[in-house]
Amino acid sequence: MLPKPSSSVVAQTTTTHSAVDVAAFVYHINIFILALAATVLLYRLPRAVARLWNYSEWSNGHFFHRVARPPPAPKVVMLSRGMSSRTKELQSDISHTTFSHTKFARRVDHRGAPIRVSYPPHVATCMPLLRPLAAPLSTRISPGFTFAQLLVLLVYLSVLIYPLSVATTGPFVDLDRTGWIAISQLPLVILFASKNNVLGMMLGNGYSSLNFFHRFAARVIILCSNAHGLGYISKWAQEGDFKANIKIPSKMHGLLALVAVNFIFIFSTAFFRSRFYRIFVSTHILGFAILIPALWFHKPQLHAYIYVALAFYGLDHLLRLVKTRMYNAIVRPLPDMGVTRIEVPQLNAGWRAGQHVRLRVLSSALGLTGWTESHPFTIASVAGSPEGLTLMVKKSGDWTNKLFDFAKAGGYTEAGVGRNVNIVLEGPYGGPGHAMFHSYSAAVFVVGGSGISFALAAIQDLIDKDLRGQSRVKIIELIWAVQDPAALLPLYTVFNNMIEQAVFTRMRISVFYTRAPIGKFPFADTAFPSSSLSLSPGRPRLTTMLENSISRTVKLGAGNKDEERITGMLVGVCGPVGLADSVTEAISQIEPIRRDQVGGVEVHEEVFGF
Repeated sequence: MLPKPSSSVVAQTTTTHSAVDVAAFVYHINIFILALAATVLLYRLPRAVARLWNYSEWSNGHFFHRVARPPPAPKVVMLSRGMSSRTKELQSDISHTTFSHTKFARRVDHRGAPIRVSYPPHVATCMPLLRPLAAPLSTRISPGFTFAQLLVLLVYLSVLIYPLSVATTGPFVDLDRTGWIAISQLPLVILFASKNNVLGMMLGNGYSSLNFFHRFAARVIILCSNAHGLGYISKWAQEGDFKANIKIPSKMHGLLALVAVNFIFIFSTAFFRSRFYRIFVSTHILGFAILIPALWFHKPQLHAYIYVALAFYGLDHLLRLVKTRMYNAIVRPLPDMGVTRIEVPQLNAGWRAGQHVRLRVLSSALGLTGWTESHPFTIASVAGSPEGLTLMVKKSGDWTNKLFDFAKAGGYTEAGVGRNVNIVLEGPYGGPGHAMFHSYSAAVFVVGGSGISFALAAIQDLIDKDLRGQSRVKIIELIWAVQDPAALLPLYTVFNNMIEQAVFTRMRISVFYTRAPIGKFPFADTAFPSSSLSLSPGRPRLTTMLENSISRTVKLGAGNKDEERITGMLVGVCGPVGLADSVTEAISQIEPIRRDQVGGVEVHEEVFGF
């Protein structure tokens, strides 16, 4: 994308159909695209600086490792109302229901010394002046595709249309233009296909959220390559010298590159991605292995672009290799949730709440080739926890069903039903990017099914940071939609423990089930004594619940003179595309003045699917 051809190259590539140097012209168009990317980076820079201001953030979210001595857990001191503030009583368990006024509690470290509050800086994604544009830009045009994404693609497309229309009678006359545009976008396509996307890291976006650009830029290459290649084939056929031209090695390799590009495209359609994912991946690798050598021998002038593309590709795979490790894990079945729980006790650091890994299970029980399959799963535990890294794998396909049966047939370990197995983890990937969940005043998590993994890690991280005096979040709400109410059984104790730990934060968990239970209802009437944890039939009324969270946040901020300004409400979503679309629609129905009162509403999505 960056390399500029030499003067000799320009002389060789200038066509008789144009008065401009095509290679140099396309090169400067690419410089303009990089300038647009730099503008976006400049806009995101304050958010990146705010996150990296804390030195600990430099090492989080990149590589897994183990900390021999994790930071000791903070404690809470209850102050007797009838005594002076110097009289303190240490308690190991603080009830969230019996203790309702945080002014009678203090944070202390493991030595009993008071912990000083140190709030993180907060930089909003959207400046207050631009906030009225946030709702229109987040409007969904199709499932998972927003108007903002469409705007980005239109700007990109208009930039590429310009070199096709200047000083030429048409792209099908000046055939070299489409060829140069196609090769010049190859590095961009490779970059946005990378899991270790350097540009995405600087922007604070995970590779999955930028995949839409990879697909669109790839389609640009498909169209331009076919216009270039088929145009020449048509020209040679009309002139009657197709056989003579195709025998020339450079043109033969050009035809091979055209076949490879279309081969990749055919097996990249939604039909193959959703039904035959392994074929999709295999044909991508095979097509790329054919395309690069074919382009190399097609024209020496293309070598510079190929170097850049291979550099991005090589860096990505080098980082994948560095991020890949083999571990011994414990797999346990959770029948009520239809989930396999995977525990890796030897890993306890290196990831951020909301990140995911790619998992490979080294066992023949998953089929002859099951050990070769790599699947993404969100990390369900917080870094530094005694349990280590934990994954919750929902039964949703052949591979996950076999994994569940494998865990169920394992018998008993020291900690219960389950078995030991060797696994390969690659990651961590994704996550909140430059966003710091603990810098907001309120956090609402809307998750479906196995999306609870994302919420568990994020909420536990917020509670831990709040106990250490490092979180601004004062309102936490979890909305979990499941099919069967029995799915709550394995997490009932976990939810109650989190509510009790949230001493300085007002927390509420609402579970909704969409199917009538089979047989006896799994909970007694006394299982939900307060509104902090509830189980209800039907689907959540998202707009109403988000409005209530805003009201509680604004009220709490107005009534507490010691707190700083309200810094906005985060809405985290993890689940299918339809759930993310529903949450976005619910937020759009909130009055703009209400969003301004809470300091803005920002959405972070972790969406299932490809």
